Amino acid sequence: MSHFAAVAKALGHAHRLELLEFVAQGERSVDSLAQRAGLSIGNASQHLHNLRRAGLITSRREGKRVLYRLADEAVVGLLVTLRQIAERNVAEVQQIVHGYFHRRDALEPVSREQLVARMQEGLVTLLDVRPQDEFVAGHLLNAINIPLHELENHLAELPRDQEIIAYCRGAYCVLSFEAVSTLRNRGFKVRRLQDGYPEWKAAGLPVETTPTTPADYSR
Repeated sequence: MSHFAAVAKALGHAHRLELLEFVAQGERSVDSLAQRAGLSIGNASQHLHNLRRAGLITSRREGKRVLYRLADEAVVGLLVTLRQIAERNVAEVQQIVHGYFHRRDALEPVSREQLVARMQEGLVTLLDVRPQDEFVAGHLLNAINIPLHELENHLAELPRDQEIIAYCRGAYCVLSFEAVSTLRNRGFKVRRLQDGYPEWKAAGLPVETTPTTPADYSR
């Protein structure tokens, strides 16, 4: 049981959960992870060391850089389960979900199964609103990438005669909620994917690990 407790202990820090979310988007260096999480490199390295020791991530060296990735796609399922338990049983989480997320988007999100069917029929445009480097590391098939901070400047590139499905890092990634709100206010027909890229990939659904021709948006 002590080994199970070690994994649970590694998850018991907000910064580590955040780092796992970023690692789940694709392989990353400690510098990149530290910058994305707003941590010093030393602090990020310590948290990553704890996650690696617990078997949640692995690493490899590329020149002078150390790159981190999830040890197993099952880690995504572990994070989903953790989120679901908190949603159902922690009053503060329920208040946040209903107070912020449902207020930003009260419509039922599109499930993975629904999206697969719509993609096969060519009925939707997929919009990835994550930063470009995360899109390059992996994304849904035929998705277009417009990072949230660039969305207002690229509305003309989006169709008004087809439903748009926006997605980002996970079920409660604020990027997709903000994108849906912005696009609906501009008259677009848009909904969110229920999950994000990591859950889609972990389910064994098709992804692309190299970009098609993404625009050179600033980060």
